[in-house]
Amino acid sequence: MSLRLNKLGILCILLTITLILTACNSSQPRFIIGVSQCSSDIWRNKLIDELRTANYSRDDVQLCFVSANDDDQRQIAQIDSLISIGVDLLIVSPNQVSTISPAIDRAYQKGIKVILFDRKTDSPNYTAFMGADNYAVGHAIGEYIANRLGGHGRVLEIMGLRGSSPAIERHKGFADAMKAYPSIDIVATLQGDWTEESAYNVVKQNINNLLGTGQTSFKDSPIDFVFGQNDRMAMGARKALSEHATRWKDKRHFPLFCGIDGLPGEEGGLQLVRDSLLDATYIYPTHGDRLLQLALDILDGKPYEKEVRLMSALITRNNANLLLMQNEEVERQTSYIDDLHKKSDTYLQQLSNQRMITLLSAGIILLLALAAFLIWRDRQTRIRINKERENMSRQQIDFYTQAAHQLRTPLTLITGPLKQLGQTAALQQNTGEAHTMYDIVSRNVEQLSEQVNKILNVSAPATLDKDEDRSLIESIITPTSSEKQDNDTPLSILVVDDNADIRTYLRTILAPRYTISEAPDGKQGLELAQRDVPDLIVSDVMMPVMNGLEFCQQVKENIATSHIPVILLTARALSQHQIEGYRSGADAYITKPFDAQLLLVRIENLLRSRRALRNLWTTFTNIPGQDEKQQLQSTDSSLDANGLDKTLVTEAPFITNFKKIVGERMSDSELSIEDIGSDIGLSRVQLYRKVKALTGHSPVELIRTARLEKARQMLQSTDMTISEVAYSVGFSAPSYFTKCFRDEFGISPSELGS
Repeated sequence: MSLRLNKLGILCILLTITLILTACNSSQPRFIIGVSQCSSDIWRNKLIDELRTANYSRDDVQLCFVSANDDDQRQIAQIDSLISIGVDLLIVSPNQVSTISPAIDRAYQKGIKVILFDRKTDSPNYTAFMGADNYAVGHAIGEYIANRLGGHGRVLEIMGLRGSSPAIERHKGFADAMKAYPSIDIVATLQGDWTEESAYNVVKQNINNLLGTGQTSFKDSPIDFVFGQNDRMAMGARKALSEHATRWKDKRHFPLFCGIDGLPGEEGGLQLVRDSLLDATYIYPTHGDRLLQLALDILDGKPYEKEVRLMSALITRNNANLLLMQNEEVERQTSYIDDLHKKSDTYLQQLSNQRMITLLSAGIILLLALAAFLIWRDRQTRIRINKERENMSRQQIDFYTQAAHQLRTPLTLITGPLKQLGQTAALQQNTGEAHTMYDIVSRNVEQLSEQVNKILNVSAPATLDKDEDRSLIESIITPTSSEKQDNDTPLSILVVDDNADIRTYLRTILAPRYTISEAPDGKQGLELAQRDVPDLIVSDVMMPVMNGLEFCQQVKENIATSHIPVILLTARALSQHQIEGYRSGADAYITKPFDAQLLLVRIENLLRSRRALRNLWTTFTNIPGQDEKQQLQSTDSSLDANGLDKTLVTEAPFITNFKKIVGERMSDSELSIEDIGSDIGLSRVQLYRKVKALTGHSPVELIRTARLEKARQMLQSTDMTISEVAYSVGFSAPSYFTKCFRDEFGISPSELGS
């Protein structure tokens, strides 16, 4: 009965948590609106921004944007794709009048609401249309140009994409307006595709027909005004005609230009008019907020107009500045709204989290109450057990106790051999996988022992004795390990990689030969390198915080770590990646997957070259006529001038500077490592570790060696006394000088002088 109640309680807990999490993650959009744009340009980007901003207040509406980039077949495929994902409403700006109609018809026939925006098709299957009156816009531009020219002149028209409804309607309105002015000659109507490049090209192609084939300079312009059906095409025509501007004697007769769109922002129509690049433009409104509201009214079943015409206006230099100022204010307010929206999203998320915590807390309280009730009922049930059941329970307890006692036999057979195995020298010296597996088994056997002891009610002193034995063993083992470490310190390698498994694998490969330290990114790796000054670094390239290239460059630029060889171990295998690696200062570049033996051999070669550098310090004083590079070659004939390791050459200035400081201040008996480090730019610890890594000797030992070598030269080449020589090379006591001299050269200074 008790077991059944416990299962019931667990089931209730899982069911409650599942219901809470399901309720918290069940938010789905109520409506999906697909937006199919015929192209991508600043006008349509402005529309998208307005739609997104207007949608801030509707969390239940999801917008899906696609753009066909003036490709009919692509727009058809995109519309079919939106139909397949089950959009509730489709907003379409058709590329052309007739080609997109079948796809729109398919959406309409499936019950999807369709709004045609900006452009129309030849199909009646749509729910609503919103856009400016392109015929009226074209007519208004025609009237403006006629008035600007005083009813006389020559006008060039550049149309938009062939077959698109705005191009057709704007042309018709413009042509009808021109009929009232017979003295205005339409010199040509050229075909563009709404882009600046198309207008530039079509004007260039027809330049001879427009301006004539000769080189005659025009007193009057063969073209007085250029009408581009949008601002971009007007600017394309201007650029093309500007290349022939020298043919106008009077620059005042160079054509005027106007377009349509009147967009704000850099290179928008408003700025072009303000800067007199366009004479005028006509605002072609986007009104994404009204478009979204129309869509929501349709989806919410509210009344709406089937034909919605957007108002537009003519822009000249008289009002361009004012409109630009207004737009800047609108953009500022829009940015402010965007910030508020982001903050509100954050607050709503916090509110949702708090609601979840509240629900979980309430659920936990209910579950605790249920658990208390179940415990109480279980206790009451056990109290009511009769004497016959008590006898059965006693038998069950006896059986359980005996079974638990039987566990001690196999457990003893496990713990005994395991302790013996742990005391073997082979396992104690093994720091690899076998030792790791031994630790895992030891911990779990110890846990099993504790559980069995609790079952059997083992007394506390037994556990205490076990802990005391372990402490005693550790006190014996630890000094032995430390002594071995001091007597035979392996070379150190720093592994820098953000992948823990890679670091573990490298540690498995390298740990038998080297002391390993690890860092998960370049920043922490740089800190460890500057602090510990390892003998070699193996680093990944692609890491967070600081990548391997930057890490390697900083290692090589820091005087405290510049001598450390760096191997870049990475999956970036292209030659250009390897070039980047070597330019950052890497000594080797190994690509993944890599051969472990190859890595070990490359490490050994680099460390061998560093050992060759130590030969440069064996004769600490300068050899006349030789620099550090020549000295190194003289001590290691296997290195030629061209094959000398770049790091060895890099460290030559440090060696020279160190020797120079020691040579100049050799007579100063108070010369300290801190003084030398201050002159070089390193702390005492950094200087010690760098010199120790390069030479195998401490700076103090090198200074003493230099002083003694100088003293020997002075004793052989001068008549100075031993005391004078001792003081001149920085020894404060001649007796101590004599002792150090005998330790270094095996004879006393007096024996050398004689």
